[in-house]
Amino acid sequence: MKIDSARALVTGGSSGIGFATAKLLASGGAKVAICGRDRAKLERAAGEIGALAIPADVSREADAIRLVEQTIARFDDYNVLINNAGFGTFAPLLETSLDDMRRVYETNVFGAMIVARESARHFVKRQYGNIVNVDSSAGVRGFAGGTAYSSSKFALRGLTECWRAELRKFNIRVMQINPSEVQTEFFQGRGFSPRKLVADDIAQAIVGMLSLEDRGFVTEIAVWATNPD
Repeated sequence: MKIDSARALVTGGSSGIGFATAKLLASGGAKVAICGRDRAKLERAAGEIGALAIPADVSREADAIRLVEQTIARFDDYNVLINNAGFGTFAPLLETSLDDMRRVYETNVFGAMIVARESARHFVKRQYGNIVNVDSSAGVRGFAGGTAYSSSKFALRGLTECWRAELRKFNIRVMQINPSEVQTEFFQGRGFSPRKLVADDIAQAIVGMLSLEDRGFVTEIAVWATNPD
């Protein structure tokens, strides 16, 4: 697609990968809406890049539905969802509570599903759309302490494959990106080196996926640091 024709919603767009992606899309002429739970932070981010700020918590179904409705109302030709909102808790199995699992799944899995469902209803009517799920290398291979987070990303990977099979006939491209560790607030304090990935790297990859002519699409990519310490 032509990036200047994108009418995009980026969840979790006030910081990190979401903010970098929204900024790059807007700089290419796209109209962009971003969402987040912290209204003040969200409005600052939106003001910086010229995006529409829609305060919402995607883990709440009513919020997620309202988010898509407001995006459609503002951008009638809404055509891109960047499903980025997510977080993690990390602990050994023996220290992982059911509440930990629920909180992570409510955003990373259930929230992603609701926003995609509501977006897909609009895309199906238009017979066109793009969904990019921001997954993780943790959704391909588990690790010690990753019970809640890694399993949620494995689940998102499964959702991506299901949606792709269902929506392809409606000219809806469902894509997934799997970054390894990225230097954002999410991983703050983990002792990163300057050679690890930054949010702009992932934003460039996402926009590159969207930029491919609509006759084709990249189903999934992984982005790793070339030679991290």
